Amino acid sequence: MANVLLLFICLILFSLFSFSTPLPSTTILNAAEILSNSGFDSMALTLELVSQTLIPQSSSATIFSPSDGAFASYGQPPLSLLQLHFSPLALSLHRLQSLPHGTKIPSLFAGHWLIVTSSGSGQQVSLNNVLINGSPVYDDGSLVIFAIDKFFDPHFQIPAPIQSPNSEVGCVVWMNSENSFDEASVMMRSRGYSVMASFLVMQLLGFVNKQKLTVFAPNDEVMTKYIGNYSNYSSIFLRHVVNCKLSYMDLVTFDEGTVLGTSLEGFTVKITRSGGTVILNQATVVFQEMYYSDWLVVHGINEILASPNRQEEFVSVPESRGNREGIVPDPGEF
Repeated sequence: MANVLLLFICLILFSLFSFSTPLPSTTILNAAEILSNSGFDSMALTLELVSQTLIPQSSSATIFSPSDGAFASYGQPPLSLLQLHFSPLALSLHRLQSLPHGTKIPSLFAGHWLIVTSSGSGQQVSLNNVLINGSPVYDDGSLVIFAIDKFFDPHFQIPAPIQSPNSEVGCVVWMNSENSFDEASVMMRSRGYSVMASFLVMQLLGFVNKQKLTVFAPNDEVMTKYIGNYSNYSSIFLRHVVNCKLSYMDLVTFDEGTVLGTSLEGFTVKITRSGGTVILNQATVVFQEMYYSDWLVVHGINEILASPNRQEEFVSVPESRGNREGIVPDPGEF
């Protein structure tokens, strides 16, 4: 056991080399140039002038760009309307096509969502009854830009109830030798989440072979504050694992105040939102779906998850392997 712990500590110390960053300015400039070359001069100019206001401080975004004709007809759109056309998620066309009718997509306009109004089974995609014009104008994996013919209506609503955003959500999967943490670990290390990556490689959780997981990973800058306090490792790590697979779309469509159970017995995570941002206790999700597979999702957060009801006191985890119930308020959803 001592050798395993020593190896784990060494992995942590050798892996601290990078930190997550928002979209680089070169990405914004490249996107603006391609927008201009594609006939979307108004959005290109908007992106160049106010990108720091409109682009979230995260590593991904999707922009829905109205045509120059729409800008000319509308006049000078307010900042709030422009924010409605920006989502903090990098959404591919395939992902949008797979979303069922009624799914809510977060936008940067506080309290406002983009609602899928297409069927989810065809090639065409519409949001707020505005058709998306085919393939992206720009897509580098972190920033995606789609063309639309007119502005979204910020007051748009549909009477039908919102459906479950993702049929893949669940808590059970038959795992095999291919379901290791190695692939997720490589992705996490490259994005500045090396401490949690080292933890996953060591597979210290001892999960059973029928488990889907969601990991909320604090970045290295946060985790380095706790290196050396070995007795707290289990407590710190277990609280960041939920025994169900939850995409970012699932997180944003949960009711305000939904509580998630975690692998640390008695520790829960309360979901709240501020505009298009998901907050877990007091930690903000800053890197959505850093890793996504059929059984594991990793989201980056900017703080250690602390108890929502009291000042946190880190203690060792008891011998119990923790809560296996997953979602507290409504397990039937999964």
